[in-house]
Amino acid sequence: MHKKWWKEAVVYQIYPRSFYDSNGDGIGDLPGIIQKLDYLKELGVDVIWLNPIYKSPNADNGYDISSYYDIMDEFGTMEDFDKLLQEAHKRGIKIVMDLVVNHTSDEHKWFLESRKSKDNPYRDFYFWRPGKNGGPPNNWTSFFSGPAWEYDELTGEYYLHLFAVKQPDLNWDNPKVRQEIYKMMKWWLDKGIDGFRMDVINLISKVEGLPDDKEGEKQGGLIGFRYYANGPRVHEYLQEMNREVLSKYDIMTVGETPFVTPEIAKLYVEYDRNELNMLFHFEHMDMDCSGSKWNIKPWKLTDLKKIMYKWYLALKDKGWNSLYLNNHDQPRMVSRFGNDKEYRVESAKLLATLLHTWQGTPYIYQGEEIGMTNCKFESIDEFRDIETLNWYKEMKKLGKSDEELLEILNKRSRDHARTPMQWDDSENAGFTKGTPWIKVNPNYKEINVKKALEDKNSVFYYYKKLIELRKKHPVIVYGDVQMLYEDDEKIFAYTRNYEGERLLVVMNFSEEESEFLAPKEIFTQKPELLISNYEVDDNIQEKIVLKPYEARVYKI
Repeated sequence: MHKKWWKEAVVYQIYPRSFYDSNGDGIGDLPGIIQKLDYLKELGVDVIWLNPIYKSPNADNGYDISSYYDIMDEFGTMEDFDKLLQEAHKRGIKIVMDLVVNHTSDEHKWFLESRKSKDNPYRDFYFWRPGKNGGPPNNWTSFFSGPAWEYDELTGEYYLHLFAVKQPDLNWDNPKVRQEIYKMMKWWLDKGIDGFRMDVINLISKVEGLPDDKEGEKQGGLIGFRYYANGPRVHEYLQEMNREVLSKYDIMTVGETPFVTPEIAKLYVEYDRNELNMLFHFEHMDMDCSGSKWNIKPWKLTDLKKIMYKWYLALKDKGWNSLYLNNHDQPRMVSRFGNDKEYRVESAKLLATLLHTWQGTPYIYQGEEIGMTNCKFESIDEFRDIETLNWYKEMKKLGKSDEELLEILNKRSRDHARTPMQWDDSENAGFTKGTPWIKVNPNYKEINVKKALEDKNSVFYYYKKLIELRKKHPVIVYGDVQMLYEDDEKIFAYTRNYEGERLLVVMNFSEEESEFLAPKEIFTQKPELLISNYEVDDNIQEKIVLKPYEARVYKI
């Protein structure tokens, strides 16, 4: 077994803008994170992944970087960052930074130079092209709605931006771009950070000539991705990055990779390929929509089981999985995959059980550990996310009503993950003494950290126990997975096996009682109950009747 610290770790994702505001300006900051490190130590996490904290004009909340070597003004100073790193390490917590190198901000000095003239030495750091037939160079569309090209009057050409207009794509085919990025990565690693989460890293290689996507035009949705997702030289570049930077440090790397199948994923994470440790795929995030995230459909438990098992089998003994059900780009998992009303606590614990007893590295998104839910936004004015606002404008042009758009946005907007962390029941959930940059979820009086820490049966202490179990039982990290009840739409059950240690995990993903028949060889071995989200008798019966959203983990 290929043992590594990053396989055994539990990662906690912090969205700094919404975590804790130390100076009353309504925006979370680095000193605020320092103040809450003891809370994270109590939870038991090993790694913090920080969403971008670099200098940025904030067109896309920090994913548009104007300087990789400076800290965003609202978040603090480099001294604050150095202190955060020191204080986290003192508590045995590692720090992983967000690496955003598919694009920069249009306010980055490289882009400002590239814009000056066609023969500027930085021109080839980006994709500048003349128009075609009175329009953009090709028919690609942006992830954030509209064309992927912006016309610039100064030089009479267009530049490529797969995301916001203020996020021009870097040209990785230029070796100078790659060397600048590797230099910057080393600078941060030499400071002592413990790795990188790499934003849309599989989009960095574009097909030569940037051709029109005729196929995409016919299908609708995002046009052009077949010419840059998992592009022709992406593995060459990642292997070069590994050779020149990553292999020289004992760090953790995780790539965000839309448009990957398990077969494609192996090329990024197989041990002998020397690219990344693990990746985030989106297959389970797409099972409740069709074509576009805004086109919502019901999800099925059998789909989730198939997806998770397929990914486990594909990477088994070859690579490693990341485990998540929400993050800064996704709605709250208890609202999406659980029941955030009468079974909020039970279903939050159930989803945690799945994430922390499957094979892979679990990621906790801030607030998940207290069962935070989607927020009810009353009007479009309460949203802040550029993707949300662009889509809304596009749909309004097509004649859609505010009522139908709000219904979709209240399920799907990225802003659900970005409402402030709910620390206590004081004003603004204890997040800030000022005016928060985004609405606070009105349910903070009921759902907050203070309350969770006072209740021994809270979602928080359930997470804490799951993390402790993971550290105590290597089977949870390294064990094989054997599925049970594969075709059942209510029960999710499996066993884990490793070096003579065996677990049985049983979960009821429904609002009705459901029966589970324990396999004979398990039933006769008098299993020990390790954790459950209801009070239950330790003695396992051959037939278990599971309550709504009940989860149990037995050691056999």
